[in-house]
Amino acid sequence: MSEAAIAKKAEIVKQTVDLINAAESAIVVDYRGLTVAEVTDLRKQLRDAGVQMSVIKNKILDRAVEGTDYEDLKSTFVGPTAVAFSNEDPIAPAKILKKFADDHDALEIKGGFIEKEIKSLDEINVYATMPSREDLLSMLASALQDPMRKIARAVKAVADKGEDEAA
Repeated sequence: MSEAAIAKKAEIVKQTVDLINAAESAIVVDYRGLTVAEVTDLRKQLRDAGVQMSVIKNKILDRAVEGTDYEDLKSTFVGPTAVAFSNEDPIAPAKILKKFADDHDALEIKGGFIEKEIKSLDEINVYATMPSREDLLSMLASALQDPMRKIARAVKAVADKGEDEAA
């Protein structure tokens, strides 16, 4: 192999290492059996959520995780492999890929990491079914507002009763 080819592969490995290190989460999937239209639809859904999906050769991924905290992911780098990286919302790739896999049997989630920590398939599925950050904030706001509403109604009822007695 020529030195130019070796240098090019080393650069690709470096780019992959940079992608992995910058990511809050990365989910490894086998996309074998999906049509071009399905893959295009999946990529659009991921892109809309700020997630980047890349098809990366297994040897490149092996070298990229070598000697890192993600070395245990090597067992998932078998067959056609795509990786969905998210630098922002750590559970977005899991949510989108899980929903897509439920609708398309051909997509298989093989593993990954969330919040810089390797997760089992069961853990990834738990994260995927969690409400989004916005939903959780909405639930929290509603829970905090409910007691205030009750107090306001009680105060209004006492005030209305006082007005009725005064009249």
